Amino acid sequence: MDTIFIFGLPEDPSLALLNTAEASVKGFPFWLILCHWINFFFLVILVRAGLSILYDHPRLYFNEGCEPDSEWLKFTPVKVPKDKLWTAKDDARYINPVFGLPGYRHTVGIARGWHFIHVPFFVLNGIVFVVLLFLTDQWLRIIPTSWQIIPDAWNVFVHYATFNMPIEPNGFYHYNALQQLSYFAVIFILAPLAMLSGMSMSPAIENRFHWLPKLFGNRQGARSVHFLVMLSYTFFFVIHVTMVIITGVVRNMNHITLGTDNPSNTTGLYIVIGIILFTIAFSVYAHWVSWNRPRWVQKTDAFINGNLWQNTIDKLKPSPYYKKEDISPFFWPNGKLPTSETWKELAKNKFKDYKLKIGGLVENPVELSLDELMKLGKEQNITMHHCIQGWTGVAEWGGLPIRAIVDLVKPHPSVTTVVFYSFGEGLYGGVYYDTHTLDNCLKPASILAWEMNYEPLTEVYGAPLRLRVENQLGYKMVKWIERIEFVESHKTVGKGYGGKNEDDEYFDLLASS
Repeated sequence: MDTIFIFGLPEDPSLALLNTAEASVKGFPFWLILCHWINFFFLVILVRAGLSILYDHPRLYFNEGCEPDSEWLKFTPVKVPKDKLWTAKDDARYINPVFGLPGYRHTVGIARGWHFIHVPFFVLNGIVFVVLLFLTDQWLRIIPTSWQIIPDAWNVFVHYATFNMPIEPNGFYHYNALQQLSYFAVIFILAPLAMLSGMSMSPAIENRFHWLPKLFGNRQGARSVHFLVMLSYTFFFVIHVTMVIITGVVRNMNHITLGTDNPSNTTGLYIVIGIILFTIAFSVYAHWVSWNRPRWVQKTDAFINGNLWQNTIDKLKPSPYYKKEDISPFFWPNGKLPTSETWKELAKNKFKDYKLKIGGLVENPVELSLDELMKLGKEQNITMHHCIQGWTGVAEWGGLPIRAIVDLVKPHPSVTTVVFYSFGEGLYGGVYYDTHTLDNCLKPASILAWEMNYEPLTEVYGAPLRLRVENQLGYKMVKWIERIEFVESHKTVGKGYGGKNEDDEYFDLLASS
């Protein structure tokens, strides 16, 4: 069908709107309606939790070093001071609970909990939707079958943009070209981008499959794309709801709730109002749980994702990739310097009197000075540090492979966990510590580092020793290590959740994603 154009508009506005999907596709089956509203609910939770995660490091970059003032977008008025120690934790911001989940509460752990609890089900819902889409004729509504849809969609857009509202087709039978192209993009472009960019931010995946973040330029590019996908979903949602309202809200609500084409029955509208009220009520409840039952969020996340990650990405082994020229000129400091008088005295003497105590369930407990550790061997790795807050940095680390420690002390067969105690304190007081599975400690690039960027480790970055386990997030990399203990389970240490941040800020025990 030929269309005559006058000043960029088709002669008949309806010509560009009709028959972009087969007229034989009639109505919306129950599975589609259910997937639609489940997707709506999950997206609300994911976006709100994602905003809380973003605000824990409210800067977006396209470079891996995340140097202050190199961000392309920031959500903080704070300019990083250069005359004092300013850590990534100092740079974190709060967000109003109207927009973020949990909101107010300064813990990225809870926000990540809500986010990751819902991610597997969001993905599963999408898979079910796409499979059923192609098992039925509903794919004809969504999948363009001709390149003609591009100019047709542009014509529709021009009409909307110039407020020349064309005759709308009845969505119960077919979409206009712009609708079809938009729905196709949301399902087959935005959703895969969200998943791939999210996976690219996993330290376990990034350190094994270096090509994946490069699809977005680098890991920070993936983080930025993840944010832009969220903006795109939000923009689509606003436009979509606006068009639903102005083209016949009652009829459209019946389409997507009852699967009927009735312009007068208000049942569908009431159902949608109920769904929206339920989503709002759940958001309020989730905020209450975040403040009053945060351990429930942590445990639920561990039950769903901890088991999933343990049997999948946590098994990945890091592989070398970065070179000396990739080292970041800036590396965010994090964590307050120890207030321990013992550590301060050791620091005054350049840690010459330092002794690393290694014990627990081992045959050969030892105490080793830095010189003695250095004589046991050295491994150097250039790797990317992934902070739970979102920033990254590439650095060289030199030190002793933990495997050499394991071989020296000979842990008992019952040992599954290694505890690393710090001279430093947690955010809410008490000795900072974290745990790793023995398996992760034996993976490539797992070392006790005394060197950073070919220089002795400085006090700010963890002297005398800091941990590097490259398939985990940064909070697991204990700085200012005082002693190491081999135990049967992380449940026997601290509050039993695997680390100081896990105990007090509800972080993940496994931090491979």
